Amino acid sequence: MDAAAKKQLKITACKVRMGIIESVYNAKSGHPGGSLSAADIITYLYFAKMNIDPSKPQWEDRDRFVLSKGHISPCLYSVLAHRGFFPVDELKTFRKVESRLQGHPSMRYTPGVDMSSGSLGQGISTAVGMALGAKLGGKKLRVYSVLGDGEIQEGQVWEAAMYAAAKGLDNLVAVVDNNNLQIDGSIAEVNSPYPIPEKFKAFGWNVIEICAHSFDEIEAAFNAAEEFKGKPTAIIAQSIKGKGVSFMENQYSWHGTAPNAEQYEQAMSELKAALAELEG
Repeated sequence: MDAAAKKQLKITACKVRMGIIESVYNAKSGHPGGSLSAADIITYLYFAKMNIDPSKPQWEDRDRFVLSKGHISPCLYSVLAHRGFFPVDELKTFRKVESRLQGHPSMRYTPGVDMSSGSLGQGISTAVGMALGAKLGGKKLRVYSVLGDGEIQEGQVWEAAMYAAAKGLDNLVAVVDNNNLQIDGSIAEVNSPYPIPEKFKAFGWNVIEICAHSFDEIEAAFNAAEEFKGKPTAIIAQSIKGKGVSFMENQYSWHGTAPNAEQYEQAMSELKAALAELEG
């Protein structure tokens, strides 16, 4: 990736974060913390890595994305809107009655959503099924799934992990958004899943550790995952919950809290300033 492409990804990710704040503020509910921490990863996938076509959201040979931590739908919706699946202005309808943008992703209503998700642990299981189906069908498509580090406290995640390795699903990449916080506090205090990399290795996965906010590291990890054969890949992405909004960063209280009017203005002011600096 050259400097211009990396700069454009940073600009897009900043706009995605603005869309996240816009969504949860207008809904007066939602999950901004984890949405902001995963914004760079999901932006990279949709704008630089995945083989997709917004004009054909049901294209059979497209790469697939499953948001296993479905509560961070504001991030996915903002990425989809900026990628052209639906108008950006529609983000303001998040969680409203009759909106296409429900609190958790729905493949029934929202263009670009490959799998309905929200019940933690089930998304990665579906992604494993998609990857197996692609293998059996001779498809070259790849499947990507983003999980929360709190989510991997679910036993179903490890059943899926075991099965993916047993079937050699090297067309599958699971990204753990490792921001260290969940709704009740730090993941270590609630129910520690550490050591995360060693667990995935023990379950037979190729493991890569990165900073979730470095597009150089993100690109290198996904390229390495694509080249690796014989095993699924887990990317453990060290991230900052609330990334990009000063008063939300590393605060578990922003896991599922919407900003009030004053907080909204401050968050948008910070993101607009960051965008202006990137575009300058």
